[in-house]
Amino acid sequence: MQIQASTRIYGIIGHPVAHSLSPLFQNDFLHQHAINGCYVAFPVEPTALTEALAGLWACGVTGINITVPHKELTLPLVAADDDARAIGAVNTLRRGDCGWQATNTDWIGLRQVIEALAPHQQPRSVLLFGAGGTARAVLHACHALNIPHLSICNRTTSRAEALSKHAKQQGYAMEITVLPWQQSSVDHGCMQSELLINTTTLGLHNGAPFPFSLPATKGEYPGVAIDAVYQPDGITPFVRAATQQKRAAIDGLPMLIAQGAASFYYWHALRPSRQQALASVCNHLHRQPLHMHGWEKNP
Repeated sequence: MQIQASTRIYGIIGHPVAHSLSPLFQNDFLHQHAINGCYVAFPVEPTALTEALAGLWACGVTGINITVPHKELTLPLVAADDDARAIGAVNTLRRGDCGWQATNTDWIGLRQVIEALAPHQQPRSVLLFGAGGTARAVLHACHALNIPHLSICNRTTSRAEALSKHAKQQGYAMEITVLPWQQSSVDHGCMQSELLINTTTLGLHNGAPFPFSLPATKGEYPGVAIDAVYQPDGITPFVRAATQQKRAAIDGLPMLIAQGAASFYYWHALRPSRQQALASVCNHLHRQPLHMHGWEKNP
């Protein structure tokens, strides 16, 4: 691709953002569909968010992804759709007639990973670790999948209870249980849950293991586990703890690719190859290739 005066600009804003993999696969998506565009990273400090959004609009930027710490802060500054308002955060912007339009595709990415990991046995019970912004996207995805029961385990019980209340306010039709932050409760929750999802960053920065053992389910099916964050080698403390108990476990890289593909669709109404992008990013990170069931065909 040659940069021209007509080249459309897309990007991601966050702080920090230099580590982002989004430019790698979003530019691959543009190449797949022969779109004359370029996707770059914009480092934006929290105090400059309003100014940055106005500046990107004034410069004619076509589409933007939003990452931490801006997802919740951007919500009141844009015209958000129902999904973003239900989650309380946005991660994708596009140009509208009167300003930025916004959505949240994080829940779509998670839903597609769940469908790929358990294509023939959709989970009926989920154990969720964490109660922050990403956890709200998890609730939204579980609601869309009609998962009937979800347990929340968070270090601060009041935040878990607030998340449960939020789900009820949104009208999510699922039974929610708040579990104490202790191994005995986690043992019970794991044995009852086919799917474990981690939205915390525990162990990632200090090399400590995940604080709990994660036993398999009671039945013959040991269950699966998804970490919302990723490591270059794919082995997060949560993934390690889950695989030690015979669960199939995966880090957040496929979820990242899938939410990015959903953002691309929001901008272009085109569906890029998630599997092709996943293979490219795995090669870039020098990690073993990942194959996600059903990703050969675009959704």
